[in-house]
Amino acid sequence: MDVRSQVSMVFHLDKCIGCHTCSIACKNIWTDRKGAEYMWWNNVETKPGTGYPTKWEDQNIYQGGWERNGDSVSLKGAGKLRGLKNIFHNPYMPVLDDYYEPWTYKYQDLFTAPEGNDQPTARPVSLVTGETMDVKAGPNWDDDLGGSPDYARQDVNMQKLTPAEQEVMFQLERMTLHYLPRICNHCLNPACVASCPSGALYKRGEDGVVLINQERCRAWRMCVTACPYKKSYYNWHTGKSEKCVLCYPRLESGQAPACFHSCVGRIRYLGVMLYDADKIEAVASVPEDQIVQAQMDIYLDPFDPKVIEEAKKNGIADSTIEAAQKSPVYKFVKLWKLALPLHPEFRTLPNLFYVPALLPSVGTVNNGIYNSNTNGLWGGIDTTRLPMKYLASLFSAGNTETVAEVLKRLMTVRWHRRNVTVGDVDEKTVNAALEDTKMDTATADAIFRLTTLATFDERFVIPPAHREESIEMLENTGDVKGNTGFGFKERPARGL
Repeated sequence: MDVRSQVSMVFHLDKCIGCHTCSIACKNIWTDRKGAEYMWWNNVETKPGTGYPTKWEDQNIYQGGWERNGDSVSLKGAGKLRGLKNIFHNPYMPVLDDYYEPWTYKYQDLFTAPEGNDQPTARPVSLVTGETMDVKAGPNWDDDLGGSPDYARQDVNMQKLTPAEQEVMFQLERMTLHYLPRICNHCLNPACVASCPSGALYKRGEDGVVLINQERCRAWRMCVTACPYKKSYYNWHTGKSEKCVLCYPRLESGQAPACFHSCVGRIRYLGVMLYDADKIEAVASVPEDQIVQAQMDIYLDPFDPKVIEEAKKNGIADSTIEAAQKSPVYKFVKLWKLALPLHPEFRTLPNLFYVPALLPSVGTVNNGIYNSNTNGLWGGIDTTRLPMKYLASLFSAGNTETVAEVLKRLMTVRWHRRNVTVGDVDEKTVNAALEDTKMDTATADAIFRLTTLATFDERFVIPPAHREESIEMLENTGDVKGNTGFGFKERPARGL
């Protein structure tokens, strides 16, 4: 057992209001500079929709992530052989138009335009070329329902639905949307790290944050191809790749990342998870219908004495173990089984999990009266406006039962709390729901507490940084057992 610690995240989609405050906070701190104008390390997409960059989920286009080869996995569009073949032309590389061409406006023209009969305007100007341009797209161009005809119908996850199911979704009274905030997943099996020919990408041993060494980066851009979530970007000005760093300078000082701290809906949770690194290859190479459960099984119980013993042997500090025991992410993912990974079929084992939104149920309008057509407690779940196959395509590699179980647990909490606060729900119905989902009232109340009333310290459980261990790792001095700290049993192949 090779126990390591990983800073992990949960986004509760039922609480996201799509305000983009997280995106602006990240932009102002990290990518408000030349060469990074088009980068949004944090972006908020509308689903159904094609996202940013366009159709990033379609690996037939971009060839990102891993593919299963028997008992192992290999990179789809990167790697030594593929990288050498595509060294001069990479057909799987997203281009600027897949993102959008960033622009500003010639505001000075509003003040210097000569007197005339027409109102002067500020023409859009490209931040890349400096030339005037026609704005054709943006990072959230299909926000809300504004892009449904052109974008929502092109959503890659729609391919799992029949034409009839797709058409039903676009009837006026049945249209719906939910928001999908995205940052780097800081995966356990990051394709970007494996693809880099120069070894510039690495995963920090102390917390699992994936970073790019700017001195080592040689602009191969294989990381851009390899990342199936397209969260590695190329800076055209510096000639280096860049990505989300999870605001690690803030983490090291006990502060939440900027996008977490600024979140208006308080949808974000951050905490430590302990996992068994020896299982990564085996988990990443299981059949697709088993990948979600296999990933859940790789995370360990931080209260287990054996896990604690192995963690300490591997250089994990007591304070980190304590943080893992208090982690809200552990509760959502392992204890309550409410949060799922985004597109686990990419086999990167992402450490960003999502609590799916409890979407409105399908309804009809007869004689001007709207009828939600929900029969029984689970009626709304079985007839969500976004078909279960669509949600399963997002969060469970197509397994509808996995998503249905999560939605049932969320609905159970809602009914239980309705009974507590209003008292207009049949007690037998609530008890039957609790029994069906194998929950008790204490668990339901705990879920409600962390979802709605949690304090800052409950949402963000950040382990203290240990400067002395950082120095030890950088100097490559281990203990008498050969451990080098931070989860490395052997001397790192490349310096950090």
